[in-house]
Amino acid sequence: MPLGARPPSRSPQLRELKQTVRRLLDLDDDTTVMVRQLACTEPGCPPLETVIAVLPMSGPARRWTLHRPAEQVTEDDLRALLSTAPEGA
Repeated sequence: MPLGARPPSRSPQLRELKQTVRRLLDLDDDTTVMVRQLACTEPGCPPLETVIAVLPMSGPARRWTLHRPAEQVTEDDLRALLSTAPEGA
């Protein structure tokens, strides 16, 4: 990919989840939010999990995991998840 080129666009569902996380946590524009679907390798876990990472310019990174594909994640799921302590906290 040439320098300055944008990567292929992500799914609309991942973009929507990212915007919802930003809104629910009232994050500023300097904070990076990443939402990714990854293969789950834990026994008994569904094949795909949704991982949410919040990376502020200063302060610790935070991460949460939902053991379901992104297309099954609702705003209520995010609200409940983000009210819990992040992984590793």
